[in-house]
Amino acid sequence: MPHFDVITNNGHLDRNKHAHDYAEQAQRLAHLKPSQNDDTGSTQAIEARFVTPLDPVIETANGGRLPAVPIEEAQKLNSLKDQLDGRETPRSPPRSAIRAGKDGTAHGTRLQSPEAARALASDEEHGVKQDTPLSDALPLSKTNPLFPPLPMYGPPNMLRTVQCFLFRMVSAVLSLCFLLSIVAGATYSAIPREIRHWRRRVLLDNPDRERPFYEEERKRSQERKAAVRAWKRQQRSKGTQTPSGDKGTSIPQDGVFVPTAGGPDPLCIDVAYYARRVGLDAETFEVQTEDGFIIELIHLFNPREYRKPPRESHKMGCPDVFVRGPRDTGFAEAQQFPDGEKKYPVLMMHGLLQSAGAYCCNDDDSLAFYLAKSGYDVWLGNNRCGFEPKHTMLKYGDPRMWAWNIRQMGVMDLAAFISRVLAETGFPKLALVAHSQGTTQTFVALAKEQRPDIGEKISVFCALAPAAYAGPLIGKIYFKVMKAVGPAVFRLIFGIHAFIPLMMVAHKTLPGAVYSWMGYFVFSHLFSWSDTRWDRGLRNRMFQWAPTYVSAESMRWWLGRECFAKQKCILATREDGMLEDKEDEEDDEVIRRYYVDREPHVTERRKLQRNLTSFHCQTLTHQHQDRTREKYSWYNKQFPPLALWVCGADDLVDGRRLLRRFDRGREPHVRVVHKKIIEGYEHLDIIWAMDSIEKVGKELREVIWRTVDPESQRSCRTPVGCKLELHQTPDIKDEVPMLNSGGRSRMASISEVPRWSGGRGGVEKRAAVDENEAPRMQTDASVEKAGEHDHLDAEERDFGDGSETEEEKQPLMGRRMSEAVFTDVDEKANPLG
Repeated sequence: MPHFDVITNNGHLDRNKHAHDYAEQAQRLAHLKPSQNDDTGSTQAIEARFVTPLDPVIETANGGRLPAVPIEEAQKLNSLKDQLDGRETPRSPPRSAIRAGKDGTAHGTRLQSPEAARALASDEEHGVKQDTPLSDALPLSKTNPLFPPLPMYGPPNMLRTVQCFLFRMVSAVLSLCFLLSIVAGATYSAIPREIRHWRRRVLLDNPDRERPFYEEERKRSQERKAAVRAWKRQQRSKGTQTPSGDKGTSIPQDGVFVPTAGGPDPLCIDVAYYARRVGLDAETFEVQTEDGFIIELIHLFNPREYRKPPRESHKMGCPDVFVRGPRDTGFAEAQQFPDGEKKYPVLMMHGLLQSAGAYCCNDDDSLAFYLAKSGYDVWLGNNRCGFEPKHTMLKYGDPRMWAWNIRQMGVMDLAAFISRVLAETGFPKLALVAHSQGTTQTFVALAKEQRPDIGEKISVFCALAPAAYAGPLIGKIYFKVMKAVGPAVFRLIFGIHAFIPLMMVAHKTLPGAVYSWMGYFVFSHLFSWSDTRWDRGLRNRMFQWAPTYVSAESMRWWLGRECFAKQKCILATREDGMLEDKEDEEDDEVIRRYYVDREPHVTERRKLQRNLTSFHCQTLTHQHQDRTREKYSWYNKQFPPLALWVCGADDLVDGRRLLRRFDRGREPHVRVVHKKIIEGYEHLDIIWAMDSIEKVGKELREVIWRTVDPESQRSCRTPVGCKLELHQTPDIKDEVPMLNSGGRSRMASISEVPRWSGGRGGVEKRAAVDENEAPRMQTDASVEKAGEHDHLDAEERDFGDGSETEEEKQPLMGRRMSEAVFTDVDEKANPLG
């Protein structure tokens, strides 16, 4: 049987070759080399798991996960495994949507299927011209100009260890020089300002009096001092107390907010401590991402109505997302309330170089504490690495732990947070509140070629200071220098590990007040913001939460030559943006005839009512759309309802341009339920300004509740301030109480006054604002003209002012009587804003 022996021998040879090739590739993608493994098991790669078509993570023999590798490497590992396992039909690589750009760029990646690749190779060998479909005709790995490939590092060896050590030493020196140049620039720019400031003080002219909220700052400072004295007296008189603030072992479950911490502020990095100062508390959950990172999820609660679950429940679980259900142990364990009294979950994501504590700096005026006391179940996410980098397999010195950027934060971290919150609360969806980079990772993750299915788990996406387009600050000299260097030089200066880790060393070693003072002046110089609207007495606390560990690759995405700094957009190339600008210029003249700022006399409450009513309307007549532009849209129908609060004086990002994208119909599947430009606000004012609760928090609270599905609403308690119907103005007495305020209402004393800009052009005059009048917002003051809203008066004469009975509304609007209707629901917002 010679012929059979040849076939058998050939089969053995092929199998041996497949086994050798597979073992070689598995070691190439392994955590450690076989000789480096210990008794915990082999860390050899066994398979690549595609979290998304663009993100293959490595599964190891001991059940661990390693960060994503290049798609070609992952597909090679899986193909060799299929051949070794004897699969007749090898697995085809997953395919994502391909998003077209106006400039011809195809965003997304699709590998050829094994059959298509073999057929194409055979046809090329025989000179046959093949008319392949677009999905198979694309290059094996389409390099996206917005997200270039990340470097790949294999298992550690002696040579790589030496290289990493040299990289860290050289980058430590060069990045220190870069940091010192920024400090020198900040000092140079601050000297004239400080001279002017102290000159006025010597002349007995207090410049602080020109701060817009000076009187309120004084009152709050006095209240904090009085609270510290009262706390000290209480400790002396009562002695040792339980965490509940009462003697004994039982914590009263009465739902009252009783502070269980107080005294002088120690300036610590502990959300739970600052929560206890306002009558709340916090617990921290560990969450494992699909690529093995361990990230923190912080849960706020009232200890007088909630009991912490067992400590085991706080530990990380399976890395797979959206797999836990009602039958699993611990499901909905964080919702300890009966139907009708549950709290709707809200997840809050922080900005660049910050952490979850950024939402918890302002005592009762902290956005997270305000939503928690309003009746929401608030969860705070800390993105990967944060203050303490953790991974299930990798250590700090391994460069693979730092090979990630904004994409991984979106498709991995955000998905893991949402999955864990839904599993802990038992709700089908949650509300997502994000600031700055938190909005970026969400906008990226929800793109049609990334992980759009996340959108189906979000009831509303509330974007604060949305970071989708670059502002004028990107032209600053420091950022120009960083943009000018190539990837290799960037890695030489800033390394292949954490970005300028010396900042975190300073954070750990310097006294809190000194570090915060330095942090404010350096970051204010770098990002061109000021503390004009902040409570200066709490500024040191604010800068305890920044910076955190981020990867050098992540900062290269923001500031390097290839990505955001060059394209000036997170999901479109610079050429794409230029084509949109030209298109907008052609549209402007036509649009001005119909839309030029039609709503200066419409109150803020009326705008909120109209926007939320539009969310419930069946016909999207309120949207300015052009269906022909859908081809180049970033998002599909899975995108959740969107609410935006844009800072009018934000130099860091261009929120107005993002609003224009939605107003011009470029995203027909995105339903904007509310939008607002807050004139005068800088990038951080939206979470730290003393009046941010009035201008943002109250609207945010109502937008979240009005977009919850009816079934979830029935199972939840109604938040404070949302008990009345939408068309009714909330009762100002129905509000979250402020502790240590002597019973006065929030912001009752604030009145804006002429402000000294501290070196930015002298004294800036501001009109006083009536304390009892709601703050006004203008979409774009440069295009507003008198009389351009007269058509609204005519509409109210024709259709009523919103006070009609249901019977009167029905024949006019042609809808069901149960639907909320407002006369200006079909009104289009100004696309020029």
